[in-house]
Amino acid sequence: MSTTATKSRPKHLKLTAIRLPIPGIVSIMHRISGAVLFLMLPLLLWLLQSSLASEKSFAAFREVVGNPAVKIVLLGLLWGYLHHLFAGLRHLFLDMHMGLELESARFSAKLVLAAGIIVTVLVGAKLW
Repeated sequence: MSTTATKSRPKHLKLTAIRLPIPGIVSIMHRISGAVLFLMLPLLLWLLQSSLASEKSFAAFREVVGNPAVKIVLLGLLWGYLHHLFAGLRHLFLDMHMGLELESARFSAKLVLAAGIIVTVLVGAKLW
């Protein structure tokens, strides 16, 4: 019997030492962005309602949205939405058995990350 076969395996994994591949990171971020968007839905609906109710509520909406901290939160939500959108499209292609090879899966994951950031910067610069 070889020495590698008798070598004991670790009982506890060191989770901080595990390096997740980029497609796995994109997949986890897809789930997190979906959860954050779901949890922030009441805020987004309140902002929509306050922007449409009356002229007075629209003025209050502009005051709230004019705050730089709120703008940063909204930019984060915009990035979350765009990342969730692009990653969802990537998952649809993977479900159709397109891009399952290792190199194309890595490329599409990098493309999702880049597209989410680039489109967020472009739209955020236009709206800021």
